[in-house]
Amino acid sequence: MPLWKKVRPSSAAGKLEIQNVSSVLAELGSAVEQRGERSDPGVARVYLGAVSEDRPPPKWLERELLRQENRRHSVTMGDQVKLRSRLLYSDDPTRSLSKLKDEFCTYMQLEYTEKEESVWRGKQVAFSLPATVRALSHGEPVLRVHSTPDGTIITVREDGAVYYWSPELNLKRSKSVFHERPVSRKPKWATDFITMPQYNKLIMGTGDREIQLYELSSLEPYCQISSLETVPLRLDYCYTGPDECSILYGDSQGCVNIILITSVGETLRMWKKLPKIENVPNIGIDNAVLSQNVTYIRWKVHQDWVTKVKYFPNICAIVSTSNHEASSLVIGCVLPSTNIEQQMREMCREGKAKRALSNNNGSSQPRAPCDQTVFPIYKGVMTFDLSKQHNLLVTGGMDRVLRLWNPYVPGKPTGVLKGHSAPIFYLFISSEENRIFSVSMDNTAKIWDIHDQSCLITAHPKASLIRGDMSACLYSPSSKALYIAADSLALLSLRTRPQPQGHLIVSHMEPVLCCGYSHEFRQVVSCTEGSVVKVWDFDTGSQVFEFGGAHGQSAITCMTFDPKGRRLVTGGRDGFLKIWNFNNGQCLKILKKGEYILIHISQYKGGVRSITVFFFVFSLSYAT
Repeated sequence: MPLWKKVRPSSAAGKLEIQNVSSVLAELGSAVEQRGERSDPGVARVYLGAVSEDRPPPKWLERELLRQENRRHSVTMGDQVKLRSRLLYSDDPTRSLSKLKDEFCTYMQLEYTEKEESVWRGKQVAFSLPATVRALSHGEPVLRVHSTPDGTIITVREDGAVYYWSPELNLKRSKSVFHERPVSRKPKWATDFITMPQYNKLIMGTGDREIQLYELSSLEPYCQISSLETVPLRLDYCYTGPDECSILYGDSQGCVNIILITSVGETLRMWKKLPKIENVPNIGIDNAVLSQNVTYIRWKVHQDWVTKVKYFPNICAIVSTSNHEASSLVIGCVLPSTNIEQQMREMCREGKAKRALSNNNGSSQPRAPCDQTVFPIYKGVMTFDLSKQHNLLVTGGMDRVLRLWNPYVPGKPTGVLKGHSAPIFYLFISSEENRIFSVSMDNTAKIWDIHDQSCLITAHPKASLIRGDMSACLYSPSSKALYIAADSLALLSLRTRPQPQGHLIVSHMEPVLCCGYSHEFRQVVSCTEGSVVKVWDFDTGSQVFEFGGAHGQSAITCMTFDPKGRRLVTGGRDGFLKIWNFNNGQCLKILKKGEYILIHISQYKGGVRSITVFFFVFSLSYAT
């Protein structure tokens, strides 16, 4: 071979050079022209479809097609329009730049579309329908559903019947805690209850203006605080420090009552030794506040009865609600402000001095404006929840609308969620799962995403089979289930996948069927039975990209890369082969029999199984 020659004349590249053929594409174009087709000058024609039987391409051309490496510009065999457009754009820099911009925008759009679908798949949630229902005996409605730290579910009915349930709603035991009265006297009825897990006590409010304490384990009466100003409608309890606690209740006059107790164990033991009334040791609120360990505060907050009250220790504030629009929700302090300068401003603004609050004074008085934040909401508020982690306050009421608030900005909600067709009865914020659980009076449960402010799933009563008027509801993060009390007690649990044991780390939610390594990008690609493809960085182990539905609902059974490691080829149980750009999830081609140049077929049959090996030419390269 002469020194100035780079290739041998007998080689395929040498034949191209000797015959003055610019590229393999031109040779294919000449084959088309010999068949009588007209070609544009200066543009290489690409042979479409399968190779003609009367004039098959020469063997050296087939070998050259398989040997040549992919260059900067490559197109799939058979795509004549795409090849012609690229040749035309290569002559005009302006049009070429515009084409490059369009391709880049398409690439980014495909990438972010797949990322959005990946995030959405990760947020998918479902209820186990229908709900698990446990029939309740005929009687008064359930006041509240509460869970203990060990997972036991406690329900209390209006007639004082207490029920202990397992997380799966298997009844453990039940007992009526009220003392039987003569027929001539009106029976006692309960208004609400809460537990004191640190002291193994159950607190119950009654219609006789009492707060009764029972042993949580045996439900035996312990003591009671009587002679309250009004009936305690809503109760709450908070452990505020070592041997310190606070008992809160809202009443029918719109007041928030706070009982602060120090040396709790000693104080309760002292109350237990007092004289009994109806078999319960009794102390009046007026005598209780005489002790140095007890502080009683009564704030006039609302103009209507209190619908819910709760103390949040992470913000050291009490949140209470009512159906009065002007004072629908109020976030206020426990004790009055000690800022003398601010108090003097308030006194000058109102033109009168404000009397200091005494520990022994049971009369109600309003808070100073600097000590509370008022949220006026249309038609009031029936329920709410607050998350310090997300700095989020959620309210719901008679207008069937969920409102999202910044707790420190009462002027306007940050979001409005619509979808319920009945007044909203219960709300819960799951900070770990970034979800909001809402239940309306028509027994419809919804789950909302906090970031997207979108509804993830709706459980209608026809599907959950929950019937009757709702009286109580609770979401348990430990069991990941909603407990709804209506005509029966229902368990509406979330569908969860089994968590890995010990140190195991799961990369996919479905079984992994195949995986491969791309040397070009130093990435690992894994494919699952759920038709999900994930791309991982080999050095850091972090997930780079993910796209799903690669083969519809069919599993991906095999995969490989092209010789350069830039394209992914997957095969599924649907019988298709697909070529992917696995960096953005774009399907480049779906390989079907008869649409590509078939180089070789070898088939083996044995019994009911057959193996067919196909060799395809996926792409052609041309010089620019």
